[in-house]
Amino acid sequence: MPKSLISIGDFSKDEILHILDVAKEFEKNREQNFLAGKVIACLFFEPSTRTRLSFEAAVNRLGARVIGFPDSRNTSVSKGETLEDTIRIVSNYVDMIVMRHPMEGAAEIAAKVSPVPVVNAGDGSNQHPTQTLLDMYSIMQTQGRLDGLTINMVGDLKYGRTVHSLSEAMSDFSPKYVFTAPDDLKMPSKYLKYLDSKHIPYEETASLEEHLNDCDILYMTRVQQERFPSKEDYDKVKDVYELHASMLSGVKPNMKILHPLPRVNEIAYDVDANPHAYYIQQAGNGLYAREAIFSHVLDISIDDVINDNTIIK
Repeated sequence: MPKSLISIGDFSKDEILHILDVAKEFEKNREQNFLAGKVIACLFFEPSTRTRLSFEAAVNRLGARVIGFPDSRNTSVSKGETLEDTIRIVSNYVDMIVMRHPMEGAAEIAAKVSPVPVVNAGDGSNQHPTQTLLDMYSIMQTQGRLDGLTINMVGDLKYGRTVHSLSEAMSDFSPKYVFTAPDDLKMPSKYLKYLDSKHIPYEETASLEEHLNDCDILYMTRVQQERFPSKEDYDKVKDVYELHASMLSGVKPNMKILHPLPRVNEIAYDVDANPHAYYIQQAGNGLYAREAIFSHVLDISIDDVINDNTIIK
């Protein structure tokens, strides 16, 4: 079977650290040519801006070519073709498939029928492992370490696949978690049970202000309208948290604000110029992390990355 990335649990702690090391090399030299001759499919059955474009940029900057679609409405899916058949057909043409899909478990289904690696770019409210790796890279870049940090995850923790993946991945680095959410959007019990099994401390609160001043990472998330069963349910909680610059006067000097984006109302624009804001740079780190993921999945070593003689000048 090809090496795929379906869940962040597919990669060990050592593999994650290796990918972050490779991402650092790509930040030094982001344009290389060692994937020349390869073709990568980016199949986005669900809307995306940052994830799709950073994947496509990574493909192009590494010398490969990209095919695919940003919307499934103009594909045979609209005619009733199954996901399995779509993957079987597309895999004939490419060396790897990157896929985002609104259904939980879709990436795993694709990996089971694909003869080429599949990278999960988000499956419903389940997992978003490549976002997790760029988040961890951002944490490493801003804090100088991954170990022993207090991470406050805020907002839609029920449907937010980014916080699901990140809470699992960071559990190997002795974190303390604060989960800030209203009752309707609390972290699902299966993730709390996972943390309990690893003896990871966490606290749940509904107050944004309660732990704002004692965290190292403030991980804001939007309330995901597309996951709610009705607009009425969404309207009840859509503006539950709003972070303003005036709220940051007492935070730790090293604290950084992350957000997987897009934002709606949960971070005011007056926060953008604050030195604690890092979400725009975080999005930029997606390029380096996804280049590193391509390299790892396709068995390109870090020595190949460092010593590559086909660097584009």
